[in-house]
Amino acid sequence: MNFTSLKKHFHFSKAQRIGIIALLFSIIVFQFAYFFIDFNSFSNQSELESNWLSNQKEIDSEKLQIINFVPKVFPFNPNFITDFKGYKLGMSVQEIDRLLAFRKTNKFVNSALEFQLVTKVSDSLLAVISPNFKFPDWVNQKKARPYYPANKFSKKESLIVIDINKATQEDLIKINGIGPALSERILNEKAKFGNFASMEQIETIWGLSPGVISKINQHFAIIHPPTIEKILINTASIKELMQFPYFRYALAKAIVTYRSMNGDFLNIEDLIKIKGFPVEKYKIISLYLKF
Repeated sequence: MNFTSLKKHFHFSKAQRIGIIALLFSIIVFQFAYFFIDFNSFSNQSELESNWLSNQKEIDSEKLQIINFVPKVFPFNPNFITDFKGYKLGMSVQEIDRLLAFRKTNKFVNSALEFQLVTKVSDSLLAVISPNFKFPDWVNQKKARPYYPANKFSKKESLIVIDINKATQEDLIKINGIGPALSERILNEKAKFGNFASMEQIETIWGLSPGVISKINQHFAIIHPPTIEKILINTASIKELMQFPYFRYALAKAIVTYRSMNGDFLNIEDLIKIKGFPVEKYKIISLYLKF
């Protein structure tokens, strides 16, 4: 093959030359466009996506508020912390039990320091919860406890402690702060259970102030533990469970359902796992159950 035979393959007409030049020019233009034009700015967004993006800042702000939400804790007297309240505050079971044991001696803590000495909570936990402590006015004003002559209460001291399960309405009305309505409410509460199994049940009665509860504990006690017909929690039907004052239909049904799916309950801790169970009353409830 010689040069002359190759030359004829590269001979173009005028129209062909113009076409080749136009092609080369187009290639160069498209190359510049590819490197220097941002095609992302031309992407089409749906109307729904545009609205969503326009509200994204507000959505993020609301999410941040939910994440940073801290429930408000109202002032309270630490002398009357319940098991559930103590658990919510971050106290351990041992710390709560120390406080409850101290209160059963009819004594009160009157400062954050005394609270720590009794419960043995850590300094860090005390620093968090103590700002919400609310003590009686005479404590906040640093006044001494009122002094009463011994003979003023000589009559009270001579009173015999009565078994709460045998107390009459007349016995209850003798307590300062208890009238006909409250005394009847106490007796009705006892009738619900047949007998009180623990003096802690008095604390659940609506309308009784901490001071009145303290007086009741001074004048009444469970002297003779009553015979209680306990509920067989692992065999009782929904109807039988509903006979217990703290078990409504929804909870009774949940107990039977949980039992059928997971087997028998071994202790009160198993029952606490059920949604809607009154955790703050678990000690009282356990007295009326048989596992």
